[in-house]
Amino acid sequence: MKVFLLIMFMSIPNAPSVRYNAVVYPTEPQCITARDGYNDAYLAKDLIYKNNVKTEAFCIPFESFPIAGINGINT
Repeated sequence: MKVFLLIMFMSIPNAPSVRYNAVVYPTEPQCITARDGYNDAYLAKDLIYKNNVKTEAFCIPFESFPIAGINGINT
């Protein structure tokens, strides 16, 4: 089954690494909607915040084994 992984990367000054978070979506439109919402929330932040936090988000298609809870699949 094809799923879409929304992966969000975040970098802040003096952090030991880049932070990330990922969420699986059953359809590309759902992933894109979530990605756009994430980006819109970042863009709405003030300049001080944006000068101290850099972020990017991507929807990546991924062939997966069935995942419980996606597309009506039971556990």
